[in-house]
Amino acid sequence: MPRDTNELAHKIGRIATGQEPEPPPSTKNPAAVALGKLGGAKGGKARAAALSSKKRKAIAQRAARARWKKASASIPSNRKPKP
Repeated sequence: MPRDTNELAHKIGRIATGQEPEPPPSTKNPAAVALGKLGGAKGGKARAAALSSKKRKAIAQRAARARWKKASASIPSNRKPKP
């Protein structure tokens, strides 16, 4: 996919004039793709319904800690707030 509008316009022009080669056919198994889409569409909702509120809260807190740890690791050591 083109990164900006000029590249997109160029690609559209090449497709319209027949200069753009056809993309290669997909090598994925269509049955496997269908199953993946089916599971992906209901996965999060089904998991949330199966978890208790305590377990969901624990998972959310662990994820938040990981995000904050990752964010604080990107701050230079001379810019970190003092505890």
